[in-house]
Amino acid sequence: MAAINVGREQVTRDPDRCDIPYYVAEFVEREVGTDLNCLRKLGKLIEELSENKKQLEEQVLTVSSEVPKRIQNALKNAEDSKKSLSQLLEEETVLFDSINSHLLTAQPWMEDLGVLISQIEEVERHLAYLKWISQIEELSNNIQQYLMTNNVPEAATTLASMAELDIKLQESSCSHLLTFVRSTVKFWHKILKDKLSSDFEEILTHLHWPFVGPPQSQVFGLAAPANVPEIYNNLETLFSQLLKLQTSDELLTKPKQLPEKYSLPPSPPIILPMQIMLNSLQKRFKYHFTGNRQTNVLSKPEWYLTQVLMWIGNHAKFLDDKIQPILDKAGSSVNARLEFSRALVMLILEKLAADIPCLLYDDNLFCHLVDEVLLFERELYATHGYLSSFPSCMHILSEETCFQRWLTVERKFALQKMDSILSSEAAWVSQYKDITDVDEMKVPDCAETFTTLLQVITDRYKNLPTASRKLQFLELQKDLVDDFRIRLTQVMKEETRASLAFRYCAILNAVNYIATVLADWADNVFFLELQQAALEVCADSNALSKLQLGQLACMESSVFDDMINLLERLKHDMLTRQVDHVFREVKDAAKLYKKERWLSLPSQAEQAVMSLSSTACPLLLTLRDRLLQLEQQLCYSLFKIFWQMLAEKVDMFIYQEVILANHFNEGGAAQLQFDMTRNLFPLFSHYCKRPENYFKHIKEACIILNLNVGSALLLKDALHSASENGTILDPNQPSATAVLNELGVYKLAQQDVEILLNLRTNWPNIGK
Repeated sequence: MAAINVGREQVTRDPDRCDIPYYVAEFVEREVGTDLNCLRKLGKLIEELSENKKQLEEQVLTVSSEVPKRIQNALKNAEDSKKSLSQLLEEETVLFDSINSHLLTAQPWMEDLGVLISQIEEVERHLAYLKWISQIEELSNNIQQYLMTNNVPEAATTLASMAELDIKLQESSCSHLLTFVRSTVKFWHKILKDKLSSDFEEILTHLHWPFVGPPQSQVFGLAAPANVPEIYNNLETLFSQLLKLQTSDELLTKPKQLPEKYSLPPSPPIILPMQIMLNSLQKRFKYHFTGNRQTNVLSKPEWYLTQVLMWIGNHAKFLDDKIQPILDKAGSSVNARLEFSRALVMLILEKLAADIPCLLYDDNLFCHLVDEVLLFERELYATHGYLSSFPSCMHILSEETCFQRWLTVERKFALQKMDSILSSEAAWVSQYKDITDVDEMKVPDCAETFTTLLQVITDRYKNLPTASRKLQFLELQKDLVDDFRIRLTQVMKEETRASLAFRYCAILNAVNYIATVLADWADNVFFLELQQAALEVCADSNALSKLQLGQLACMESSVFDDMINLLERLKHDMLTRQVDHVFREVKDAAKLYKKERWLSLPSQAEQAVMSLSSTACPLLLTLRDRLLQLEQQLCYSLFKIFWQMLAEKVDMFIYQEVILANHFNEGGAAQLQFDMTRNLFPLFSHYCKRPENYFKHIKEACIILNLNVGSALLLKDALHSASENGTILDPNQPSATAVLNELGVYKLAQQDVEILLNLRTNWPNIGK
């Protein structure tokens, strides 16, 4: 083995070749090592190595016999593939030559055929061109024949067909053909329109159209009542025939449109018969409300707005009863009254677009115009069923220059109103102070007037056509709320020294009322829609964090959250100041009560009747007076928060300053319990059913101090045992918490109860 080791030391491993001596030495070292007793394994080891050698030799013989066969098969397959590829290449060459030869032969034929095909296509185009001309001429001849035989309905129908052909040809590049069709349509359209219009206007004259009086004063007849049905039949006939000219009229007449800056929604042209019916009203409108007429006054927009509303109302019954059935019979989806209203509203829009630049910088005139327009819009939608998808006056007011001016004027007058309501003598007095059922919130006049101002602003802008404009008004409202909050804060700071006075309470009621109103508005559908719009704007501009966007999207927050949070903070600060003020008075009134001789008071058995401690009277009187005062001055929700906060402070004060600061004999503990349960707690019974639940420290301390001696000793032993054993307790022995709960003690911890037990002096003398 020493020789082997020496040999192994002389053999080094060469990483670049198969180093058999090295591996042999490694193998011997691993299997035998330096233990001479392992040499007995050599026989078995040699047998295993021999068997492995035999198996390897067999595998080598097997592989050496199979590999040549596989190589031969692969070579044969490669030879076959090579032969197939050569054959395919030969065939491809032959086919390529054949195709080239065929193409050369067919080339002259293709050129000749190409010329013929081009000629045929040109002839077909000429033929189609002639067919279109023939078709148009045929329709034109038909119209002429119908007019010669006075068959106007068929002529109108044929003209409608010709107009449809005109529409089909709009994509064609044949400019002369398009000109021919359009001129033909224009020629016959003018003839038919003039003829039908004159007849239609004559019928309208017989019907005394337009109606200048209310429906009940309208007379639709002639001198001979028997002719009235015939007049209405002619009205229906002419109206239907004019309706057939609608397509051609739209092709030939470009409707008058306002500039793009007004962003009016797309709307179809007014139907032709309605245009004719409106001619006389349009002339009257322009006569009275344009130029130098006395009725055209910038300071009186209500004149033309009211006039249009009167026209709509005066003609509504006739349009519903006589015109709408004609449209329904013709299969038209047009609503007669809305079509009539839409045409008249367009007159208003044109008038506004012309007048607004003239009064844009006169605040009074501009504000008056906006007020009158909003009243007009409200009447138009509420009474006459005008649709929000139609062009309206709000589109004119939404134009950038006009809208910014509107915002400025709205802010200016709102701030002036806020100044006036806060400087009013009745600003802090409730309008409903003498009506208990109505005055639950005890809202001062300034707060109610301010919320009314906000509501009026909402009503003014809620019909704006775009969400972006509404959001700008919403920002104005939020600015006004913040400004009003700052003003209330300033007034509040002036009243800080008298935090229980009437005005201070009125300010607190105002803050609470505004916060409540904003919270209610946050659930309104209109403001929820604005919240969604604000979410989309913020998402596009990355103005908010992902958390804030998520809160907005899942409705966890609202558009008024920032304002509500600021108002709630102000409300809490003011309530805290009031509670602190009253609590200071209570502490001052309790100075003698804290010094009561609780150690030497007579027991309950020694007194005929228990009575209130004389030193407790100032404390309880102070509490009673302040609770009554603030109950009258604060609204219910605020007063509830106030007395609960005060009760919590009084509870901790008496527990810490009176109970924990003294020792009690049996009489002292009984007197304390009587003062608390029969006098202090009942002060708050008017505000809740179980006032003792708001004085848990006092209530539970009284329980511990008034336990009879035996129960107190058992409790003391149980708590002492629980403290010694820690968490390892006898399963049959109740825990300290369970023992305390059985006594009605839930708030105080075990250590607190042990301190209270040590404050008792009526323990038995067990030292003897």
